[in-house]
Amino acid sequence: MAEPPIRVPSRSAQAHGRRANRRSYDDGVQVNGYVDEPYHRIRRAVAARLMVDGVAGTGPVLELGCGPRSMLDPARLPGPLVVADTAQTALGEARRAVRGRALPVCLDATRGLPFRAGSFAGLLTGELIEHVYDPVALLRECHRVLVPGGLLVLTTPNLATVQDRLAFLAGRAPRQVDPLHPYLWLHIRPFTASLLRRVLRQAGFAPLAIRSNQVGWLLPSGRWVTSRLLARLAPGLGGSLICAARRLGAPPPPRNSA
Repeated sequence: MAEPPIRVPSRSAQAHGRRANRRSYDDGVQVNGYVDEPYHRIRRAVAARLMVDGVAGTGPVLELGCGPRSMLDPARLPGPLVVADTAQTALGEARRAVRGRALPVCLDATRGLPFRAGSFAGLLTGELIEHVYDPVALLRECHRVLVPGGLLVLTTPNLATVQDRLAFLAGRAPRQVDPLHPYLWLHIRPFTASLLRRVLRQAGFAPLAIRSNQVGWLLPSGRWVTSRLLARLAPGLGGSLICAARRLGAPPPPRNSA
């Protein structure tokens, strides 16, 4: 049976999502409030290490959705660093944080990337893909601006953490789909490890590795018990999915194309 055509959200729905994200992230205050927490500090460090260890050549590296603090140290990259975000205030902070050693570009990733094909040797994007209505379109743009064999590293919250799996069996919804959560309500495309691999392949990438930051369990007292060892052994149970993928040739045609 043929798959049904992909339904593209209306322009008004997409515009509403963009405005909601800007209200939460434009000034960088919310991001600055959590990046030093162990959960995010480990996530960012693992993603940066995958990029530094895996990028090839001397071409520039793009960090898409950098927020006020880049995950990358320009001194550890083989080529120039370009930082991009839709929030101008946060983008300015990101450039100052690396002492001007990065080129800032203000853009809206949901409207295509303003770069020529094959512009970058590597592309890093953290906690962005879950905020867009059409993640495959975003990944196809990442594919387009990467050189053949270029490295993509992305992070996204895991829909199927160990605690959420057990909660679902008990009839409770995972946190990532909670419309009443103070900030997770902005996450409209949650991923599991297997779904992330499928979407990457659909966009023309070969997944290389899935990592995680930590496996956590929230106690009734409100305290988190976490394990880095379990995250290494079973990353599909961890809080964040951190994926490295290599750009292949031309991506497959869209499923709703003639």
